[in-house]
Amino acid sequence: MLELYFKYPRVLRRLRDGELGGEMDRIAGYLWENGYKRGSAKVYLRRLGRFSDHLSHAACNTPIGQAVVEAFVDAYPTKAPRQAARTAIELARRVVPERFIIPCVEPDPHQPFLDAYLNHLRQVRGIAPKTCEELLLAARRILGWYDAHFPKHSLASLTGEQVLALVEHLLALSCNHQTRALITSNLRMFLRYLRWSGLNDQDLARFVPRTPRYRLAHLPPRLAWADVRRAIETVDVTTSVGIRNRAILLLVATTGLRNKELRSLELHDIRWRSAEVIVRQTKSKRDRVVPLLQEAGEALADYVLHARPKSGSQRVFLQHLPPVRPIEGSSIISRIVRTALERADIVLPPVVGAHLIRHSLATQLVGQRRPINEIADLLGHRSIDTTAIYVKVALPQLADVALPFPGGAR
Repeated sequence: MLELYFKYPRVLRRLRDGELGGEMDRIAGYLWENGYKRGSAKVYLRRLGRFSDHLSHAACNTPIGQAVVEAFVDAYPTKAPRQAARTAIELARRVVPERFIIPCVEPDPHQPFLDAYLNHLRQVRGIAPKTCEELLLAARRILGWYDAHFPKHSLASLTGEQVLALVEHLLALSCNHQTRALITSNLRMFLRYLRWSGLNDQDLARFVPRTPRYRLAHLPPRLAWADVRRAIETVDVTTSVGIRNRAILLLVATTGLRNKELRSLELHDIRWRSAEVIVRQTKSKRDRVVPLLQEAGEALADYVLHARPKSGSQRVFLQHLPPVRPIEGSSIISRIVRTALERADIVLPPVVGAHLIRHSLATQLVGQRRPINEIADLLGHRSIDTTAIYVKVALPQLADVALPFPGGAR
């Protein structure tokens, strides 16, 4: 596989003669299969060749320890070569882990408890994976606070007074009513598990106050439709990443796809001839079909045909930085939206992501007097009551149906 990057026999012989020479072809194959740019791959292979020679001349024993790696990296005089060398060695560690000593990580004393809690959330409560992640993060914060304030105390000794102090600490971290309600809900779930599992025999959840949260008390965050269009038009489409980002923004702006729905979209979900997209793995656990408008379809086709990296994955949208792989983290989509808005000089609301564009689309459709059930079907709402919040922004329509004030002018 080294022949994919180097053609001179002397170079190939030098790369294969060192301590890691037997693994260099495997590493080169990994770089090729995962879409690393040719120039970057050659730099990493050269750094590994030097590291392999260093191991041979220094007569270093295998497996290779971290001290040997640090000594080799520190020998480079400047930061950029050191970083390239470190990255190259990490790639080798990933491909041939048997040649390296894996650094020992101090075990988390709470890990058995967290594993049991996660199993309870999944198997007993039947909670969705994304919500389980949030509850597990909340549990880590609770345990961290308890360890800091009451070290060497078991959860069996947790008292109502301590729970109230914990509530005060957690609520002080946020001034948003929705976040505060979520914090107290997560804490109640944690405390109920303690009682259910027998780790604490008290009903501590009753000490957690309920934070009021009124569903229709606030307007959803949204942008003017002209701002959405301006953000899309400012995307630089001279690069493959820009073509991808424009396709993502247009797809969200015309279909209202959620972040996860967008990331889960696969090539066979696009019906090009009928101009439709099948949305699977939805929040409501039901597949739905949304229209693929011409502009979004053309941008999506341009990406798939000309800009999408070669990959065995069926996911439509991929990360372009090697290793090429599907977009897994929701933060990547949010970053794409934020970057487009900042480039268009649009004032950003507190929370920016795909849902902001989704809210803006729903608001635009309500302003066009589209039927509310049609909007609910497009957005994938199970209940039309969920869509009702967008009616609040349609002030002209609300004025038309307002009843006269009793005793007012006729």
